[in-house]
Amino acid sequence: MKKILITGGAGFIGSHVVRLFVNKYPGYHIYNLDALTYAGNLENLKDIEAKPNYTFIKGDITDEAFINSLFAETNFDGVIHLAAESHVDRSIHSPLDFVRTNVLGTVILLNAAKNSWKGNYDGKIFYHVSTDEVYGTLGDEGFFTEETAYDPHSPYSASKAASDHFVMAYYDTYGLPVKMSNCSNNYGSHHFPEKLIPLMINNIKNNKPLPVYGKGENVRDWLYVEDHARAIDVIFHKGKIGESYNVGGFNEWKNIDLVHLLCRIMDKKLGRAEGESAKLITYVTDRPGHDLRYAIDATKLNKELGWQPSLQFEEGLEKTVDWYLANEEWVKHVTSGDYQHYYESMYERR
Repeated sequence: MKKILITGGAGFIGSHVVRLFVNKYPGYHIYNLDALTYAGNLENLKDIEAKPNYTFIKGDITDEAFINSLFAETNFDGVIHLAAESHVDRSIHSPLDFVRTNVLGTVILLNAAKNSWKGNYDGKIFYHVSTDEVYGTLGDEGFFTEETAYDPHSPYSASKAASDHFVMAYYDTYGLPVKMSNCSNNYGSHHFPEKLIPLMINNIKNNKPLPVYGKGENVRDWLYVEDHARAIDVIFHKGKIGESYNVGGFNEWKNIDLVHLLCRIMDKKLGRAEGESAKLITYVTDRPGHDLRYAIDATKLNKELGWQPSLQFEEGLEKTVDWYLANEEWVKHVTSGDYQHYYESMYERR
């Protein structure tokens, strides 16, 4: 049985990857390592927590002694590294937290894998999941490709760029069998409510202001999170060692247009008059270093590995809205902080 470590597996994207791998690969044992900080939520994985090929481990990737002992004891065959501080606004206020987790944590994991595998890399994989924000910003035209030069503009994107460089340096220096992907903005179920789409859904539902940075003209490429999980699956199993792959939805939206679309969907779902929710839109001071436009060219992933998005954006957004409206208890737990007690209630008593 292959032993696969997934870091950050209680987070938004990570929980979808863990669920996919646990259900799809009964011949793998999936170890979910998460520090359970504000964005890690074990309630995201209630449906698979009792599966025989799943183990949760509470721990911090910046704890070098712990990580080294974990690798020595378990002898993982593969690593899918998603654990990261990821909120840009938080990085502006607390950049050192992002350096510790995203840079130091990644290097500690790389060292642990290198030392554990001892040069016997047959069948071993270290897969690092990153972001399109490392590329900086685009004008009105063009797309990020795997050859685009890095040009990060926030402490968050700078920390992810540094971690990407360390991953490829370990491939070049030590021959560590690495793979990497850089993905556009994700949306879908189980997303922490400080991020744009779940924040807007929750605020619309509760008739709270909808804060939009600047004039709302920043453009993002949006991808349904389950499609990203499928891409990670494909890259992990079929991607080439030493290669990076861009993952995107071919789906660009201005922030203000996205918010208006969400308002229309929510008006329909909540039985409000059309245009009612849009009255909640409030323009706020733009964030420092706010990149204008991201757009991913995922042609390499499509042509070489056959992956493509499965949903049109409007369909995926309606599914996302339906999930949040049907899971009010989850939203309540997250917004109140009660979700942080789930580990104690479910794991510490065992």
